[in-house]
Amino acid sequence: MLEDHYTDSFKKISQEKRDKILTAAIIEFAERGFDSANINQIAQKAEISVGSLYKYFGSKEDLYLMIIRIGIESTKKVLEEIMQSEQDFLSRIELIIRTIQQHSRENLHLTKLYNIMAAESKSELAGRIVSEMENVTAGLYASFIAEAQASRSIRADIHPQLFAFFLDNLFITLQFSYSSDYYKERLRTFAGIDIHDQDELMAEQLLKFIKGAFFLS
Repeated sequence: MLEDHYTDSFKKISQEKRDKILTAAIIEFAERGFDSANINQIAQKAEISVGSLYKYFGSKEDLYLMIIRIGIESTKKVLEEIMQSEQDFLSRIELIIRTIQQHSRENLHLTKLYNIMAAESKSELAGRIVSEMENVTAGLYASFIAEAQASRSIRADIHPQLFAFFLDNLFITLQFSYSSDYYKERLRTFAGIDIHDQDELMAEQLLKFIKGAFFLS
């Protein structure tokens, strides 16, 4: 729960002030990582005192977990809406791809933060929250694939859980390609293109790749 990470004082301030604090925190953690992130810098960018920041969050860890959970719960809500729609299999896959592209552009620092979490010594702080999201994602994708198999919309000779894993890896790679210099360079090495200039090509080709995996020719 989000409430686990902030105090009652945080709930009493304006939404504008809350957003300013969270935005400052997202940028600082994304640019410097948990270990090097500076609470003084976050407070300064949010235009509040360090004392006030600690009135709203009991610790640096609480603030970090708060912004991770906000991003994950937002993603979970959007994904559940797509999965529950009445569109066919490929249309929902395309909608996920387009949503990832839009979200990655609009939430660059949050996407970058997810990318660096795994490499940090303090990544266990967010591990339990991220695992919650991955369990949800795994279940949604596997059920989605199994239901499509049952209706004979896709091929029957695939393993729903493994293909859910493969599909999620494709989506994660796409997401990180918008925020990580490493993933951007990998794309340039393989395809000679910059992802920010090729949204349509990326969506079109990824959809073809997924279609080839899920449908018999």
